[in-house]
Amino acid sequence: MALMARRLVQLYAGLASYGLGIALQVESMLGNDPWDVFHQGLSRRFGLSIGAWIVIVGAAVMLAWIPLRQRPGLGTISNAVLVGVFADLFLWLLPTPGHLAARWAFLLAAIVVGGFATGCYIGAGLGPGPRDGLMTGLAARGHSIRVVRTCIEVTVLAAGWLLGGTVGVGTVLYALTIGPLAHVFVPMLAIERPGAGDDGTPVPEPEPAGR
Repeated sequence: MALMARRLVQLYAGLASYGLGIALQVESMLGNDPWDVFHQGLSRRFGLSIGAWIVIVGAAVMLAWIPLRQRPGLGTISNAVLVGVFADLFLWLLPTPGHLAARWAFLLAAIVVGGFATGCYIGAGLGPGPRDGLMTGLAARGHSIRVVRTCIEVTVLAAGWLLGGTVGVGTVLYALTIGPLAHVFVPMLAIERPGAGDDGTPVPEPEPAGR
C-alpha cells in the first residue's frame, strides 16, 4: 500500500511538472518542443487552449493504440487528461517575461523540469504516456524506436509550424537535451517493485521518449 501511494504521488508530481515545463517553454517564446509546436499551432488556427489540444491530441493518439494492441495504464489515462490541465493552469499563473534574459531563464527551467517530469512518471511505472505508447507500439512492429520517434516528431513539428506554432532555438535545445536529462532522472527516480505482474516478470526500463 505504501509503495503504491509513493508511485501515485510521484506520477502526479511528474504530470504537474510536465504542465509546468510546457507553460515555461511556451511563455519563453523561444521555441516549443515538437508536440507543443503542434498543440500551439492547433490552438492558434482553430481556437481552444493549448491544454485543451494536448488533451484532444492525447485522446486521438490513444485511439491509434488499438490496432497496435497497446494497453493503457492508470498513468496513461492520467497523462492524457492532466498534462493539458496543468499546462493551462500554469500558463494562466505564470507571467509573460519581457526581458530576453528572463525568457532564457524560462526556457532553461522548462528543459530541466521536463527531464525531471519524465523521470517521475516513467519511474512510477504506471503506464506510458499516450505519445510514448504510440512510439513503443510502432517500434514493437520491428522498427527502431529512435527512427519511429524521429519520424513522428518531425511530422508533428512540421504540421505545427505550418499551423503557426512557435519554432526556434528552444525547439532545437529541447531536442538535444531532453534525452540526456531523462537518462539522468529516470534511474534516479525509478521506484523498485517486485515485478510487472503476478508471475514476477521483471519490469523493463522504458525508453525515455517524452510524454
